[in-house]
Amino acid sequence: MLEVLKTLWEQSGFMTLDWRNFVMIGLACVLCYLAIGKKFEPLLLLPIAFGMLLTNLATTGVFHPEWFQEGINWKEIGAEPGLFDILYLGVKLDIFPCLVFMAVGAMTDFGPLISRPTSLFMGAGAQFGISCAFIGATLLNFTGPEAASIGIIGGADGPTAIFVTSKLAPQLLGAIAIAAYSYMALIPMIQPFFMNLLTTKKMRQVKMEQARPVSKIEKICFPVIVTIVCILILPSVAPLIGCLMLGNLFRECGVTDRLSDTAQNAMCNIVTIFLGTSVGATAVGTNFLKPETLFIIGLGLAAFCLATVGGLLIGILMYYISGGKINPLIGSAGVSAVPMAARVANTVGQKENKSNFLLMHAMGPNVAGVIGSAVAAGVLLSLFA
Repeated sequence: MLEVLKTLWEQSGFMTLDWRNFVMIGLACVLCYLAIGKKFEPLLLLPIAFGMLLTNLATTGVFHPEWFQEGINWKEIGAEPGLFDILYLGVKLDIFPCLVFMAVGAMTDFGPLISRPTSLFMGAGAQFGISCAFIGATLLNFTGPEAASIGIIGGADGPTAIFVTSKLAPQLLGAIAIAAYSYMALIPMIQPFFMNLLTTKKMRQVKMEQARPVSKIEKICFPVIVTIVCILILPSVAPLIGCLMLGNLFRECGVTDRLSDTAQNAMCNIVTIFLGTSVGATAVGTNFLKPETLFIIGLGLAAFCLATVGGLLIGILMYYISGGKINPLIGSAGVSAVPMAARVANTVGQKENKSNFLLMHAMGPNVAGVIGSAVAAGVLLSLFA
């Protein structure tokens, strides 16, 4: 009996854990609490947290992050892949991020951007955080590809951050994905501070006129035109832009309701589970608990804050150019967290003026931010891939 108990103990997970795994298990439990108890981006934060928990409990056989550093050949490895090794191929091969973008396109109305094209400038201004974080990471001696992956956190776009990092710096994927989605979840806490700091009460009270109606033909042509222009200029961004615009075309064309519904619901939910758990699995304690992780989290926060500031500054400029007709709060929605950033702009505006409804106006910069972060990803991939 003692021999059996000894064998069971030696084969248990306790024999393979070190202090770093216990720290990561604790962190996974905290993220579970934030997702369930505080409702911080639960659809993605909860799968990420549980993937992190599983990969740090079962430290042998479930996931092998070292296999994905320089490409992978199953025959040469000579070992059976674990569950997360297989799921992670969806990240490594850019399948999951692109499918999430298709779902986002199917769920998003591009009408506010089409009716007010100047929203593109606010979306572009919000990419300011990406460039600043890239420079900061370079100064901290990160390599060019690593700095590009860290900088993309400023776009507040989880799938894009995963897409870029899986290509340029897969060893940083866990830290960057967790930072990106954590800051997306904290938008209601972070952005109002900068909105109140940079704008006056008079600016925040501005009621915007209803945007012009957008015809069905415009909504159908828009994704096709954007696809052609963006991909011809930046071929490396074809998977993201193509899936985003295809999803939107499903929504707007009027003849693919079943495909649009599937992309918005069933496919989105399935891919979210696989994406979250496989990304969470990359946060193995031995790889995650390093000084550079703290730098990544700090730079990611700075990138997100500066992205908010960049969008607001363009919004303030548009306020003066329009003679006070554009509420600068909608500039903060230039980060591509759809539709959370637009909702926060609407909430802050209503606190100053209860009859002020900015949601649809803020969706223009919000959609522009999605396109802008994808374009920024294409530029970075062209430079460093």
